[in-house]
Amino acid sequence: MICLYTKNIHGTWFAVACAGQQVVATSFADFEQKALNSLLSNIPFNVPFQMVPFPSLYAKDVFVLMNDIFEGKDVDVVFNLATDNLPKYTTRVLKVVMQIPTGYVTSYGAVAKSVGGGPRAVGNVMAGNIFVPLVPCHRVVKTDFSLGGYGGGLKIKYQLLTKEKRGYSEPKAVVLSDGEILQVYPVEVTLDSVGRF
Repeated sequence: MICLYTKNIHGTWFAVACAGQQVVATSFADFEQKALNSLLSNIPFNVPFQMVPFPSLYAKDVFVLMNDIFEGKDVDVVFNLATDNLPKYTTRVLKVVMQIPTGYVTSYGAVAKSVGGGPRAVGNVMAGNIFVPLVPCHRVVKTDFSLGGYGGGLKIKYQLLTKEKRGYSEPKAVVLSDGEILQVYPVEVTLDSVGRF
């Protein structure tokens, strides 16, 4: 059974679907129904679910993490994401994107270089990210450091990245779990290329 929960934190509605100690999908929006609709569109169609008025302890922890990411805080906690029903390529892309540290961005092409495929394939995975913002797809931008796309809208992507500014000035290499290297750049590079929203 999948349990669905929603919670308003400082004017943003967060929604989470959990099956025991596993996150099935997450979303956020400015209205509860919008967050819930997004969540419902991302849960498996053949598994029973129910709306639960009070979050479990596990769901409460997920809400805290989602809000921390939304507020631009550094987070180290990783939850068990339900990826068994996702294509293997999608799972590989999501795992790489989860390793982009707060304060940095990388490009669709750089992610593609790490996992195979092309930038467009990575973009498609990001567009269908069912774990927003736990998998920080807002940190993936175009090769020229412009924003690219974002399901919640480019203004939200810009706001999320603005909250993650840390004053870093140099790119760095992130060693991925399979030994590949992912080049990441200070978020300011993207914000400077975009200007103001």
